[in-house]
Parts: sequence; structure tokens; C-alpha cells
Amino acid sequence: MNHHLLDVAIPNDWDRRGLPGWAYHSDALLELEKEHVFRNHWQIAGHVSDVQEAGDYLTMDVVGERALVVRGKDGEVRAFHNICRHRGSRVVADNQGNCKNALVCPFHGWVYNLDGTLRGAARPRSFPDLDKTEFGLVPLELEIWNGLIFIRFRKGPQPSVAELMAPVAEELGHYKFAEMVPSYGIWSQTTPVNWKSVRDVDNEGYHVAMAHPALQDLYGSTYFDEPFVNGVSRSFATYNPHAGRRWSVRNYVKLAPEATHLPEHLRKAWVYYGMFPNMVISVMPESVQFYQEFPLSTGETLLRGAIYKHRDETREQAAARYLSFRIDRETMSEDVQLSVWSNESMLSQAFEGFYLSDLEYGVRTHHDHLRAMLPVLGLESAPDEKDMANLNDALRSRG
Repeated sequence: MNHHLLDVAIPNDWDRRGLPGWAYHSDALLELEKEHVFRNHWQIAGHVSDVQEAGDYLTMDVVGERALVVRGKDGEVRAFHNICRHRGSRVVADNQGNCKNALVCPFHGWVYNLDGTLRGAARPRSFPDLDKTEFGLVPLELEIWNGLIFIRFRKGPQPSVAELMAPVAEELGHYKFAEMVPSYGIWSQTTPVNWKSVRDVDNEGYHVAMAHPALQDLYGSTYFDEPFVNGVSRSFATYNPHAGRRWSVRNYVKLAPEATHLPEHLRKAWVYYGMFPNMVISVMPESVQFYQEFPLSTGETLLRGAIYKHRDETREQAAARYLSFRIDRETMSEDVQLSVWSNESMLSQAFEGFYLSDLEYGVRTHHDHLRAMLPVLGLESAPDEKDMANLNDALRSRG
């Protein structure tokens, strides 16, 4: 049975070159990426189960912006800029927690209701009357899809998340992601590479056989990638019937219970749904996770993600989740090393650019999406850093 959803024909004469090397160490380009690729595209902040009770909140600091997601007393989840309207302090300092009845700025004590409206300024007689809505927290665009909380800092080119993910919605819906609960919490770490090097490694499975012994043991040649189509990609694999040479894989396949809650073709599958520009939703029979990356500088990237489990998880599912986590952790460590080696070459005069295999169309189509946002990436030679923004605007205006 063919389980491809997003497959498209790749022409024989397609351009095998990736992005130019200068694109991985240009400060001016990074500023354009922040504005045109990150701030105006949907980003995953977390899951509804991360903010289960009134007053529960989580924060996310990325690309020069600070987001705050909080559940109100009315049960609604809202998102705001984590910026006090008085002096710009963080209203909430921790990554996650509960603020009970109100949000209190730690700088001067301005108080905000859970719906973002201003409850009152400290020493209010020192100010004129303040409109509670006008001086409330500035809201962010928010959409909840399959339990995931998406936010957007600016209006951008993407449609709603539901429209964007429509091609894979039916398949992903079988996992009942919205009903799951956190396992290990939201994690983050940094890696010393450009964010695109992280995505370049993750967007193709050509390297699995050589670089990922555990994954190769688990699913071997059953793995295939599908290219980015309108901002969404998909990769699919099922367990290799001969899996078991490695301890984690052998016990995972042995202990994982039959996933009768899933259709037959998904019961022994690991599926990865890529979302442009920087996110993946990864599903396994016993758990679902997301992971993403954000640039901190041209040479440092923030990795962030979380794993969610079944609310009524059995002991067998818990064991399988732990073992799949071990396999994933090993794979991530290997990918980090690969991204470091690849990223290092971008500064070498000897590096002449990528030359991509037919199997690496996930990389190519992701780069195509980036070039559509930032046409300056079509230039082989690096433009002057001072002219980068104006040149990109001029190229955009030409269509």
C-alpha cells in the first residue's frame, strides 16, 4: 500500500544546489529571517495540557520577542506579548507556572487580569486615569489545532494552521493529540550552528543508513521523505521486521503494545510532519512530540520541544515511550554533530555549496520556500551587509 500523502514528481533537471554558503553566516540576512521567516509565521508555543488550569501560563522568548500564553478564569487560552505596558518589563519571569488570580509585573507591581486587561497600576494617583483595555497586555494571534497552541507575532503569508495542515489532518487526527498530557515538560538546549543547518539535517533521510544506527535498525529501508508542499512536509517509516540488533530497538519492538487505537498502517509507524519554517510534529503509537529551532545568532540556535503521552497510559505504553525516547535522544545527538560538521564548512573558501541527491528534495523544497520569502537568497555571492534589506525589498517588488 502506498502511504504517501504529499508526494510530487521531482523533475530530472531540478537544481541540485542548496542555499549559498554566505547565507549561513550573514548577520544582515539573519535580521531578515527573523522578520520575514519567523515573526510572521506560526510557531508552536506548547499544548493545551501545558496550561490546564486557570492561571497556568508558559512563556517563549524567541527572535527578539517575548510571548506569554495563559489560561483565563473563563477557561480560554490567550497569548500576549510578555511586556508590561509601563516600562516594558517581563510581566512573567519564569518559563512556566501558575499566577492564580492575576499577573503582577515584578518591576513596579502593575497588575493585569488573566484576560490581559489592566487591573491597576501601582500608586495609581501618580498617573492619569488609565483605560483598562488600552493599557492592557498586547494580544498575540493564537490558534489551537489538535491541542497544540500556535502563536504568530506578525500577520504573515501563511493561512490558518487548520488550512495549512489540512493535507495531513485526517491522518494526524487518529492520534487524538488534543487529549494527551505532558511527559517530561518543555525542554530546550542550544547548539553552536546556524538554524538552517539544523533544518538541513532534519529535512532528509538520505543520511539515516550511515549516521543513525538505531533508526536504521528500527525502520531501515521503509523510511521515505516527502517534499515541502505549501509549507508542509511528511516523512514516514514502519518497523523493520528484522529490527532488534540494538538494545533499545530490540526492547522497544518487543514491549510496545499493539496500537489498536490506530488504523492498521499506523500501528507500527513513526511519522514526521514538517511545518515551514522550523517545526516538526512527530508521532509514534505511544506518544506525540513537537520540536523546533530558533536562531540566537548566525552561529547559535535554540532547540525547543516537548513529548506528550496518553492520559490513561498503560505500563507497556510507558515502557515503549521511554525506549522511543532513548532512540530519539541518540538520534538527536547524532544530528547535532552532523549539523556542526556541515555548518563549519560554510566559512571555508573551499566549500562550493551543496550538490543534492534525488533523495534530498526535502532540503531543496525547504530552501525554495526560504527563497520565496527572501529572494536575496538566490544570489550566489554575498551582497553588502548594509544593502541586504534594500536589495531584498527590491527583488521582492519584482515578484
